[in-house]
Amino acid sequence: MADQGREASAEARYLQVQTTTDSRAEAMELAHDAVAARLAACAQVAGPIASTYWWENGLERAEEWLVMLKLPADRYQPLADFLAERHSYDEPEIIATPIIAGSPAYLSWIEEETRPE
Repeated sequence: MADQGREASAEARYLQVQTTTDSRAEAMELAHDAVAARLAACAQVAGPIASTYWWENGLERAEEWLVMLKLPADRYQPLADFLAERHSYDEPEIIATPIIAGSPAYLSWIEEETRPE
């Protein structure tokens, strides 16, 4: 799974990574802690959202909160490891979408804010 993430991150310079949680409190904590650790420049929490998915041979519905994080692609693996370690789900959603275009100033800001001083 980690190798797939590395391959995907090589295709784009910046990513939006998302995960979901079953509580607003956990979503806010993951967002805050990832940004505080400079693994992402920013994070948004949206929700509740309605999710439908297969789990343990059954079709499930749940109310979840979506966490979206913006980061340079080379920060993907540290962020994915961080989320996997701290997430309450057995198999959390951790997916990355390439940011293929954006304001040059904003993209530069993403780069600057994810580098330790």
